[in-house]
Amino acid sequence: MRRLAAWLGLGSLLSVTLIGSVCGLLAAELSDAEKKDGFVSIFNGKDFAGWKGPVDNYEISEGAIFCKAGKGGTIFTEAEYSDFVVRLEFKVPPGGNNGLAIRYPGQGDTAYVGMCELQVLDENYDKLKGKLDPRQVHGSAYGMVAAKRGFQKPNGEWNAQEVTVKGSTIKVILNGTAILDCDLKEVKEFMGGKPHEGMSRTKGYFGFAGHGDAVAFRNVRIKDLAAKK
Repeated sequence: MRRLAAWLGLGSLLSVTLIGSVCGLLAAELSDAEKKDGFVSIFNGKDFAGWKGPVDNYEISEGAIFCKAGKGGTIFTEAEYSDFVVRLEFKVPPGGNNGLAIRYPGQGDTAYVGMCELQVLDENYDKLKGKLDPRQVHGSAYGMVAAKRGFQKPNGEWNAQEVTVKGSTIKVILNGTAILDCDLKEVKEFMGGKPHEGMSRTKGYFGFAGHGDAVAFRNVRIKDLAAKK
């Protein structure tokens, strides 16, 4: 059930809601506050510069990056990160499934060989209700820790999400609400019955783990918490 993407307007003023604040942004642009705080854009809204992996399985339309229907695989940044904060917007079609690759090693299934895959999943889709393990819902550390439900916007609307990764801890804020705040070192029970081999990774790439659905991402910004100031 785990491998359950869209369009946007580049060049028009976007109203982005994140953690209770609203700021006008253009695709691939940063607010003055984010620049001052050390965030950088890692997707320019035009091409796959700075990304690698199976990029042919993805498309860019009007400033958004999305997985081609029926295609998939994990695309990831050229730069590696240990501790970081990433902010982005996503939109899912009915039943849409994707994921955020956290500390991905560059090959394999990030849900198991990376630190984790944070689920990007349509939680409004009626056909999915009651069929998912709690550790599969949107925002969950796949197969390890369940996220809270009920904070995703309706299909067709953009969601704002922030993810903070520090050491073995992960915090996910969706549309202003914390839906996951966990320490993977404390996980004792796993959906597959055994620990994920990469869960203790301390460094790796950030990326998108497509599973054949046209899930869209835009305004992807990251702050490297390990960078020297």
